[in-house]
Amino acid sequence: MEMESTAASTRFHQPHMERKMSAMTCEIFNELRLEGKLCDVVIKVNGFEFNAHKNILCSCSSYFRALFTSGWNNTEKKVYNIPGISPDMMKLIIEYAYTRTVPITPDNVEKLLAAADQFNIMGIVRGCCEFLKSELCLDNCIGICKFTDYYYCPELRQKAYMFILHNFEEMVKVSAEFLELSVTELKDIIEKDELNVKQEDAVFEAILKWIAHDPQNRKQHISVLLPKVRLALMHAEYFMNNVKMNDYVKDSEECKPVIINALKAMYDLNTAERYEPETNQWTLIAPMHEQRSDASATTLYGKVYICGGFNGNECLFTAEVYNTESNQWTVIAPMRSRRSGIGVIAYGEHVYAVGGFDGANRLRSAEAYSPVANTWRTIPTMFNPRSNFGIEVVDDLLFVVGGFNGFTTTFNVECYDEKTDEWYDAHDMSIYRSALSCCVVPGLANVGEYAARRDNFTGLALRDEVKYSASTSTLPV
Repeated sequence: MEMESTAASTRFHQPHMERKMSAMTCEIFNELRLEGKLCDVVIKVNGFEFNAHKNILCSCSSYFRALFTSGWNNTEKKVYNIPGISPDMMKLIIEYAYTRTVPITPDNVEKLLAAADQFNIMGIVRGCCEFLKSELCLDNCIGICKFTDYYYCPELRQKAYMFILHNFEEMVKVSAEFLELSVTELKDIIEKDELNVKQEDAVFEAILKWIAHDPQNRKQHISVLLPKVRLALMHAEYFMNNVKMNDYVKDSEECKPVIINALKAMYDLNTAERYEPETNQWTLIAPMHEQRSDASATTLYGKVYICGGFNGNECLFTAEVYNTESNQWTVIAPMRSRRSGIGVIAYGEHVYAVGGFDGANRLRSAEAYSPVANTWRTIPTMFNPRSNFGIEVVDDLLFVVGGFNGFTTTFNVECYDEKTDEWYDAHDMSIYRSALSCCVVPGLANVGEYAARRDNFTGLALRDEVKYSASTSTLPV
């Protein structure tokens, strides 16, 4: 019993004794290194020389083992030039080899981790990672996470990434590093299910803040980032006023289906409402047969015609007519082309569908619907392709105004004469305009509501109006 107890005690203390002997050995060799005795290698870094013992360096680093023992290297070689490291870091690496300790500070941790990675000293790598974990905060979490892209620190990366996700709202408010994220990095963050935000509004506001840091180069990325926001979880009022009406969103064709899908989740897009001027109220009427947005409507002989639009998946060529007396929608003959952002107007005894976007191109084509025959016929094409333009009939001429041609917002105006079945150029507006509205005041077509800069399509709301005179065919300059 006594012998077994002694044996057990010996086995228990042996690792401790070995560690103590190993530490004593390293301490002795470190004293010899500092005295320059029995050293068999000189490490040179940028003109600085460090005496050392090959065995000690090999004991902590596979880099040095390969350097000193590889077949292509002379094993008798004494002086080695080491590139890619500063003398200060080399000094810390060598001291660690002898003492197994190293000072880690906020000032040296990044360089020290890089050096430890270069020499494959995992003890220092782990120490630096633990230090960075303890230093994680709102200001540096992104930087630390991106730092791990260059070094294999999976636990540190996971810790930093989860810190970003769990503290996203507060981090966005104070972090300068957030503004330097790439679009891919930002997209990867906001699409994660673990993203911790009180409302999805915060995610959209974060996107706007990121774009605002470099709007000219980043505004086009709204099409990549907006689909990652859980729009359907937003308050409807915020969505309608802040997301749907945002200039970056409105200027992006790719965002249209995103907005439509969000609306579909919030509302039914086949709903319609009627406004009663006497009571100043809106009331729901019968729903349409098909969901549609970016459609256009007009009235002819007391009935409402709505044509084209976008249903969330494709541009539409379908059309419907609403009977105000029976409160019913009836599907009519489809148009010859798919059209979203279309112009629809009653002119003479026909309903005209002009221009628009077919899912690939802006259109110059136009067609006229006969309610009597329930058929569409093609009319001559416009001079310019356009969608989201203004349309109105003035003095028995059909005018189309401004719009978007697929590349830029336009200011040109043209008109169609039903009698001659021809299009004519009219005087251009002085400002580029898209998504505008037109109305008739006796003898004048008043054009206003929206303008876009020619260089970047960015909209700015106009407070004024532009008056076009059909009699003089002029616009004020």
